[in-house]
Amino acid sequence: MQKIFGGGSNAAAVDVKALIANGAKLVDVRTPGEFAEGYAEGAINIPLQDLQRQLPKMKSWNVPVVAYCRSGNRSGIAAQILQANGMEAYNAGSLGQVNALLK
Repeated sequence: MQKIFGGGSNAAAVDVKALIANGAKLVDVRTPGEFAEGYAEGAINIPLQDLQRQLPKMKSWNVPVVAYCRSGNRSGIAAQILQANGMEAYNAGSLGQVNALLK
């Protein structure tokens, strides 16, 4: 099982492939320029700085969100913001980690 961790340090590990297979949205929280340089297959680009503005749309999805970025820092912040707003969200770390998990 390939695992990622939620926003908190005590969060249970989950299988990212299973989450995505069951409808979770994969969200790249890097800048549009970073996204244009390469992204994980099926990812949606919602930069961290736009996350608050995009919350209503994201909540309407009614599915978990798996976030990633360049290093895992911004995606950790994104997961915490989404969790604080009542969403199921996970920090998958970096683009490289996500690509390895999705193989």
